Amino acid sequence: MPTKDIVVVGTSSGGIEALQTLVAGLPRDFAAAMFIVMHTSPAAPGVLQAILDRASPLRVSYPADNDRFQAGRIYIAPADKHMLLEPGIIRLTRGPKENLFRPAIDPLFRSAAQVYGPRVIGVILTGGLDDGTAGLWAIKKLGGIAVVQDPKDAVVPSMPINALHHVSVDHTVGIAEMPRLLAKLTTMPAEQQEVIEVPEHLDIEVKIAKQDPAIEHHVRNLWDKSSYTCPECHGVLMQLTEGGRERFRCHTGHAFSADGLLASLTEGVEETLWSAIRIIEESVLLMRHIARHLQERDPWNAKEFFRKADEAEKRSRLVRGAVYEHEELNMEKVEEGAQKYG
Repeated sequence: MPTKDIVVVGTSSGGIEALQTLVAGLPRDFAAAMFIVMHTSPAAPGVLQAILDRASPLRVSYPADNDRFQAGRIYIAPADKHMLLEPGIIRLTRGPKENLFRPAIDPLFRSAAQVYGPRVIGVILTGGLDDGTAGLWAIKKLGGIAVVQDPKDAVVPSMPINALHHVSVDHTVGIAEMPRLLAKLTTMPAEQQEVIEVPEHLDIEVKIAKQDPAIEHHVRNLWDKSSYTCPECHGVLMQLTEGGRERFRCHTGHAFSADGLLASLTEGVEETLWSAIRIIEESVLLMRHIARHLQERDPWNAKEFFRKADEAEKRSRLVRGAVYEHEELNMEKVEEGAQKYG
């Protein structure tokens, strides 16, 4: 009987220290293959492999597309690539970003659940917002085990908190205790009392992460149309309710949790306001430039250009005030406000 020999790990802010502690505590005879996604920028220098390789008794590597994997090894998603699992091999793709990230945690978790079901252990560590929650839900849905770092132990607790709110988590432990727990879990048989059918939308989302065009999989027909547009490509977002939790995906494939969408939209507001300020202030400079050139031969129009420039400058100050008062929001900040003022 197979054991729980597939361990997938997701982390973000504060993740380097947490991962160092995790991999350092694993035994040399660790009975599973471990796959790690940490949010990184496309220009990240790729030093995580060297950091973790020094800390761990196991071999740590960035895989290549279609590499075969084996137990007792640790594989890290490289920058700007989703890492997905197929039977016995690792796939690296440039599929659409999820929650503004590539690599994202959810695609790895979903693909592991789709292929390996009850053999999968999903682990959520420190990080902001909630990437990984939907993927952890899929792991549990298909018979796997969910492990979450204790939020009180996390540098940034949002990812663990969101996972605990939305997924029936099996184990919540501090990072120092996690290596021992995982070593124990990976020796357990991957029992499955009944065959669990993979949900159609999960199959489709894995295919999208593998670079299949989302529009070919009729996402518009499978999910409900929402009132929102995609912050990445400005297409219409479709809405999916999964385990009582809403998620969004556009027809080009970009995906967001409700929390990730809120954070992205409110972040975009500030960027848009600064762009408006730039345009207004450039118009002020141009109108005053024109006015100075008109002063001698056309003083009446010069005066009007100066007046219009002064009015535009007042509007610029109003927009600046809106920028300074603007707040980038996510669910955690809103809940903190409710506790403070409720």
